[in-house]
Amino acid sequence: MTLRRGESVLLALGIPVGLLVFFSLVDVLPKPADVRHPVEFLAPGILALAVMSTAMVSLGIATGFERQYLVLKRLAATPLGRPALLAAKTISVLVIEVIQVAVLIPVALGLGWHARGSAPLALAVVLLATVGFAGLGLLMAGTLRAEVTLAAANGLYLALLLLGGMVFPLSKLPRSLRSVARALPAAALSDGLHGALAAGASIPHRSWLVLGAWAVAAPAVAALAFRWE
Repeated sequence: MTLRRGESVLLALGIPVGLLVFFSLVDVLPKPADVRHPVEFLAPGILALAVMSTAMVSLGIATGFERQYLVLKRLAATPLGRPALLAAKTISVLVIEVIQVAVLIPVALGLGWHARGSAPLALAVVLLATVGFAGLGLLMAGTLRAEVTLAAANGLYLALLLLGGMVFPLSKLPRSLRSVARALPAAALSDGLHGALAAGASIPHRSWLVLGAWAVAAPAVAALAFRWE
């Protein structure tokens, strides 16, 4: 159902692929001094963006409208039950992320990216981030009207895109803003993937701590605040 919605496909695949191709071919964004080609910096960041778009924005918006139209209430009353419903939503997010990776990595390789580092470390980072972002998406979906969730999720998406170190380095931000950004899950995910997919595969301890904190706190708050109708 997700892949049949045009706006979901645009968010999950169209925007990440478009950003990756455009900014890899048009060298207009700042990049770290040790990076020669833009795609070397962009590839991990766009993978992070794809995770955020699916786990937070797509999940939050879809769940918000299902809640408003009482779909969730009806499903929760069926033999499916709430635990199986939540498990299905989680699995659907992971399936979409697998599709995103299967599309984005060949595109990045075709643009000149050289994949290095540790795939298991990158997978661990993505799983932690997925739980945290899903918690944020469900928190919005379970407490706000669907139209407000739509606006809030897209607004937060843009803010985290700018503050997440996904398309330009955090080092280019003002120092005060940089400190705030590093406490957010987007920057921790971006830093984690850059570290995991670089030669030597070293992830900053701060990224693990931030991702772990969001992975625990966001779903817990969402579970406490979620209203099914």
